Amino acid sequence: MLRAFTTTRRVLVPVNGQIRLHSTTSHPKFGFALDIDGVLIKGNRVLPQARRALKLLDGENSTGKKIPFVLLTNGGGVTEEQKAAQMSRKLDLDVSNIPVCIEKVAFNISHSRKQILPSQIVLSHSPMQSLVKRYKHTPVLVVGGRGDSCRTVAEKYVIILLIIYGFQRVIQPADIHHWEKSIWPFSRVTDEEAFEAQKRFDFSREPIEAIMMFHDSRDWGLDLQIIMDVLRSKNGIIGTQRHNYNVQDTPIFFSNLWSNEYPSPRYGQGAFKTALEAIYKRHTGKDLESTSFGKPHKATYQYAETILDSLLPDKVKLQRVFAVGDNPAADIAGANAYGWTSVLVKTGIFDGKGNSEEFPADVVCEDIEEAVHWALSQEGLK
Repeated sequence: MLRAFTTTRRVLVPVNGQIRLHSTTSHPKFGFALDIDGVLIKGNRVLPQARRALKLLDGENSTGKKIPFVLLTNGGGVTEEQKAAQMSRKLDLDVSNIPVCIEKVAFNISHSRKQILPSQIVLSHSPMQSLVKRYKHTPVLVVGGRGDSCRTVAEKYVIILLIIYGFQRVIQPADIHHWEKSIWPFSRVTDEEAFEAQKRFDFSREPIEAIMMFHDSRDWGLDLQIIMDVLRSKNGIIGTQRHNYNVQDTPIFFSNLWSNEYPSPRYGQGAFKTALEAIYKRHTGKDLESTSFGKPHKATYQYAETILDSLLPDKVKLQRVFAVGDNPAADIAGANAYGWTSVLVKTGIFDGKGNSEEFPADVVCEDIEEAVHWALSQEGLK
């Protein structure tokens, strides 16, 4: 029997006015988008309800069919393959068959599911794959992450289902700093680092075509300086200076607004973006134009829906998505805006009574297990 759940701002109406019943030969036409932190995991601990909920999605339900789901997170800085392996280990799933390549291959739900696959992971920067066609062969400045971790992510990106490698010319702020050490005099550059950078790059001739914030900055001062140097340059050429800012030459893309289990906000990428906007406004008198990925932004949900569609058998069309999250401002706001069914759980950020007043969910449940049971009941399943 289900535990009591909290009803919300509107009555949920089953698709087409009636509850769909699935025979043992039909495939479910709905899927799930599950947040990770606060839904499946609390701190470093896997919630016991998470394992039971995933068993339901893995076929231990009245249809015996596997129900497609993706893990939709504002985390990033690693590849989808790495995140899939990490989650499989945490959930005590077999990871021996996870491919070592980074190809994104559609996963048919009739197959045996023994691990979380890379194709089920949607990171904050996963939708940036849509930018590959535009910037594949041009220099792009990739900011964030530890050391070369974000360079690896960007260089190995592939367009979904196409096995085509992505950004081929990835530049990091440290590359520019090593090339011209006076750009940021507060950190030491060795002669060897300068020599290697000057052999590889000539930023006085080759423009930076775009700026991509893949993950949280580990060096705010350097990163803010380099980004501003690019934004204020003529057509992305380092060392030049524009005087007219009516048109922003270099586009900038952000991948997430970071959060963790700490009870009050942490100053991650969201704060970094705010600081950059203020500096840009002060220097140019103009508002910074940017594009943001990650929850609650539309592009992330479009991408996740494409992934869920690819997990269904041919000719089966996805009709409904249940989005389960713990953050009203990100998980719930984004799902509501995109037209998904939003489910708010109380195992993470949200621990209030009733529903969120600012971003009310379609339904509030105690945890992921109750959320999945409730969603299955809406589809006529147990």
